[in-house]
Amino acid sequence: MFQTPYNAAPFSRFTPTDYLPAIEKAIAESLAQIESISQNPEPATFKNTIEALAYTGLELDRLTAMFFNLNSAETNDALQAEAQRISPLLTEYSNDIRLNEALFKRVKTVYDQRENLSLTAEQQTLLEKTYKSFTRNGANLSLNDKGRLREIDKQLATLKLKFSKNVLAETQHYQWVITDKNTLSGLPDFVLEMLAQEAKKRNIQGWVITLDLPVYTAVMKYADNRDLRQKLFTDYHSRCAGESAYNNEDNVLRIAQLRQMRASLLGYPNYATFALEERMAETPEKVIAFLNEQLAKDKPQAIKELEELKTFSGLTDFQQWDFAYYAEKLKQERYQIDDSLLKPYLALDKAVEGMFAVAHKLYGLHFTLTDEVEKYHPEVQTYKVTDENGNYLALFYTDFFPRAGKRNGAWMTSYKEQYRDEQGNDSRPHISIVCNFTRPTDTAPSLLTFNELTTLFHEFGHALHGMLSKVTYPSLSGTNVARDFVELPSQLMENWCYEEETLRLFATHYQTGEPLPIEWVKKVKAVEDFMKGILNVRQLNFGFLDMEWHTYPHLERLEDVRTFEQTVTKATQLYPPIDVMCISPAFSHIFSGGYAAGYYSYKWSEALEEDALEIFKEAGFFNKAIATHFRKEILEKGSSEKESILYKRFRN
Repeated sequence: MFQTPYNAAPFSRFTPTDYLPAIEKAIAESLAQIESISQNPEPATFKNTIEALAYTGLELDRLTAMFFNLNSAETNDALQAEAQRISPLLTEYSNDIRLNEALFKRVKTVYDQRENLSLTAEQQTLLEKTYKSFTRNGANLSLNDKGRLREIDKQLATLKLKFSKNVLAETQHYQWVITDKNTLSGLPDFVLEMLAQEAKKRNIQGWVITLDLPVYTAVMKYADNRDLRQKLFTDYHSRCAGESAYNNEDNVLRIAQLRQMRASLLGYPNYATFALEERMAETPEKVIAFLNEQLAKDKPQAIKELEELKTFSGLTDFQQWDFAYYAEKLKQERYQIDDSLLKPYLALDKAVEGMFAVAHKLYGLHFTLTDEVEKYHPEVQTYKVTDENGNYLALFYTDFFPRAGKRNGAWMTSYKEQYRDEQGNDSRPHISIVCNFTRPTDTAPSLLTFNELTTLFHEFGHALHGMLSKVTYPSLSGTNVARDFVELPSQLMENWCYEEETLRLFATHYQTGEPLPIEWVKKVKAVEDFMKGILNVRQLNFGFLDMEWHTYPHLERLEDVRTFEQTVTKATQLYPPIDVMCISPAFSHIFSGGYAAGYYSYKWSEALEEDALEIFKEAGFFNKAIATHFRKEILEKGSSEKESILYKRFRN
């Protein structure tokens, strides 16, 4: 398509205003393909209808992947303005396909004959998913209701973009200038240097605190000044709410209401029922029962841990902004281990080398830096990925540091899916991981906290799922799996961070070269479960909030987002309520990401991961046979079969 090495994305060929005409042209070409399929005079077959449909729009997919990935990792005002124009077009395009009566008639004809067709398991999956993509998106609606659905989808596309734009703007524009160093008492030198460097970048005297996650986490964990912690905590947990210039509360309400209206139009009682129909959990009732079961297990432990922290702190009014600080103090006292001790041994560049070494030991992969492939930012690194025989498998992009125009958090994405083309050629994927780790300073390379190390390995687990894909059809490739299954490879991959054999691959002091002491490795392992009850309840709080937004029967009556949050998550509350705290207006996972009615999947996948981990524990973390089994039954399969079938096959 692009006539570039490996057909890689040619970022420099496109200015922000080039994307719209290119996407409009690709939409027109794709719709012409759709028209050809729908008007085919031959009887509908799997090949001339279902398979033909699977290969439409591939050029459009490449262009939109480039555009929206840049809008997350390297955006600007011009890109954001174009996104407001492009997103509704794509929504309309999708509806033009799913609401095409002639096309649906052909799809239904093939679907109705499915029992008499000699299809592979992957073909059966494609047929079922294709048919449901029509029925679950309005194919059976009346003409009038199809029009209503189109309008709802347009509004949702626009609102989700506004939501993301506001969250990014709030993060970008926030700065808290500190001029008295005593205010920053307790912060380690690496944190002070990070804040000073930020001030220098902004031509400000002193130190600058931002809402970037590495800054927020470090200040909450180390700052002795309780007032400082309180202000930063409340500022962070009231982003885009209250008096914020980037208030998202109306956007949150409207997104939830429109999702409910859409589900109702399609015959579902709520959005969660619609969304969960195609996931492992199947129903909201099962999800809520699962969350309650986890809460019954974790909350007593969380209360016990919190009482221990209260006693340790000596505070009579222990608050949420005290948790990270006193948990870190108690951890140091109990285990004599902390981030400032570990960070010198966890240089990012070495950790990446270690991550690649783990992938080589498990799957025989090689990662080679290449300058053949264009980057969208100078800090991005690009790698050619090959197997043990030197065969090309994937392109891999890494983008690790916060900057203006890049949203917070960490994620894996793709610029191109893996699939076999219509001639049978294996078209390999282009995968990217994007993070926001601590930048190098004038005196040290980028040094990771242990939590950042597990984040790196987590996103790499997603990346392996994308890179090792070995399916036929693009829509079934890589991480295109059920939301409550997608976190299994990533959460499983985190466990290698705690293994001594892994740490021996890269964990050496950035100045002396000395390896991370063995006794510290054992302490790191012991610390793995420290305050786990409180952390688990926090995750469950997010899961319950998500489910309430997508099952609540009276969304049209809601006016106060903060009161709603406090009411529906009461069972998970461990601390006194905070008046200004309101997290939904910045809860990107569920309001602009793909986790609506799906945040529970982190805990759900954790249960799968703990089960899968037993196999590696029994055989050895670097057992090649078990790794090969996991690769063939999970990582290569995408969603070519039901996720429950894939997992049972791996487990048995």
